[in-house]
Amino acid sequence: MAAPAGNTGARPAKAWPQTLALAFGVVYLLVGIVGFFVTGFDNFADNAQDEMLLIFMINPLHNIVHIVIGLAGIALSRTLAGARTYGWLLAVGYAAAFVYGLIAIGQSWDFLNVNAADNVLHIATAIVGLVIALGPVNDRVARPSRA
Repeated sequence: MAAPAGNTGARPAKAWPQTLALAFGVVYLLVGIVGFFVTGFDNFADNAQDEMLLIFMINPLHNIVHIVIGLAGIALSRTLAGARTYGWLLAVGYAAAFVYGLIAIGQSWDFLNVNAADNVLHIATAIVGLVIALGPVNDRVARPSRA
């Protein structure tokens, strides 16, 4: 039996906010996993200034935060509404992380072990979150013309 007209079996294309949410999710997940190769699992919330991934300060707690953010991006990218929610989570969460970093850098109580490079990344991620949450999407469906 032939498939009904209009049902090609192909998945509908993802809107660009979904693709961006998925990309950020995958990157943050990978950064979190790779971070454990640098930090191991010791000194969970330590702010030792010698544990760096490229130019970014990290510790095991920071790695777990990245993994959770990554998994959330992957899971929420499945729908446009989910991607928009992920965008808001990034915007609010990373704006808060930016403010935290402004206060915490160099302090003995800095449990996320952040530095200036982290702060730049945090505010950039917050901006990307706003783009995902608020960016326009052309949701018009292509309709066959009537002849």
